[in-house]
Amino acid sequence: MERGWLSSNNIVLHGDTPEDGAILIDTGYASHAPQTLALIASALQPGEGIRLLANTHLHSDHCGGNASVSARYGCPIWIPPGEFDAASIWDETRLSYRATGQQCDRFEPTGKLLPGDVLRQGGNEWHIHAAPGHDPHSVILFEPQSRTLLSADALWERGFGIVFPELDGEAAFEDLAATLDLIDSLEPLLVVPGHGSPFNDVRGSLGIARQRLDYFRSEPARHAAHAAKALTVFHVLEIRETSQDELIAWLLQTPVLLSTWRRFFTSIDPGDWAEQLIAELVAARVLDASDPLGTLRATAS
Repeated sequence: MERGWLSSNNIVLHGDTPEDGAILIDTGYASHAPQTLALIASALQPGEGIRLLANTHLHSDHCGGNASVSARYGCPIWIPPGEFDAASIWDETRLSYRATGQQCDRFEPTGKLLPGDVLRQGGNEWHIHAAPGHDPHSVILFEPQSRTLLSADALWERGFGIVFPELDGEAAFEDLAATLDLIDSLEPLLVVPGHGSPFNDVRGSLGIARQRLDYFRSEPARHAAHAAKALTVFHVLEIRETSQDELIAWLLQTPVLLSTWRRFFTSIDPGDWAEQLIAELVAARVLDASDPLGTLRATAS
């Protein structure tokens, strides 16, 4: 089920019969939970429930609907092992929600998606692979019979997700490069990404991703600026509209953005940096500032 940028795509893997129950991969953002539940209900077959909810990683746009889905269907939640302990005690600092200024309703994980293991569903075997880079704990799922890859945010048709560890001063560009090499070695025929439409020109997309990665690696401040802009647009998508003063205030109190400024942009005053960032988003028509009252809105969905 293809979503926008605030909520990740959701994937329903059906069993051989409705009585087997489906596996749901990722649940979108918390504020979209009612829409997520409606989409799931429309995708399930008569008499079919959800036997398992699995998350590729625990960013808020991929697991924000976990609590609502689990409450509706009574399904267990399996997550990558690296954040199992943090999610079990709900440490929002370790889970990134406090740092990014995003929300996620608390849920209880019950199992781990261990790299090397297999999820069996509908006569297919989905192989779990570690996919660090965008998130150090992310996994991707590959079904070798059809050569279908659920790539999460490790590979999109024209890029990949923010390499978050790099914003914290942890080297991760090489991890992402290794993940792209892994995807290349699997030789998928179809990729279902975490955002955007499924695609089958995998070699072309890998080429775009590697070029983009080289661009960021050659000058990490480029990646930092891209990340700051992406997080800002995500916030505007969440709240729908804001003033420039409110958006600057949010930028200057959000930990990951403050640390990004301190690491890469201290040559400019933080307030001026935030104002410049917003101006560039408006100039690129990613934010709409045409409202005569000065309200800013995101142009993406």
